[in-house]
Amino acid sequence: MEIDYSDFAKVEMRVGKIIKVDLNEKARKPAFIIQIDLGPEMGVRKSSAQLKDIYSPKDLLGKQVICVVNFPPKRIAGFSSEVLILGVDNEEDAVVILQPEREVPLGKRIY
Repeated sequence: MEIDYSDFAKVEMRVGKIIKVDLNEKARKPAFIIQIDLGPEMGVRKSSAQLKDIYSPKDLLGKQVICVVNFPPKRIAGFSSEVLILGVDNEEDAVVILQPEREVPLGKRIY
């Protein structure tokens, strides 16, 4: 299915940096509660992410990630997830996060 560029432009994706990672103990599937710094304009937002298959909190801290920031908050296991961290499944169906190949300023829009 093809979409018009104006449809793509509605999805606001920004670069953020993971600054804190905690276990979401209420989640049915193992998940982290992640705090992401999206720069001075957007501030810090939280996300619930099922990344425990291949990442530890230590692996994630300081990583730049690409997030969708204009979805409405989603309630997940008693937690309000404010952004969606983008990822792709690897051969073992574990999520690998998408990130810039170089450091870029926080909050920059993806296009």
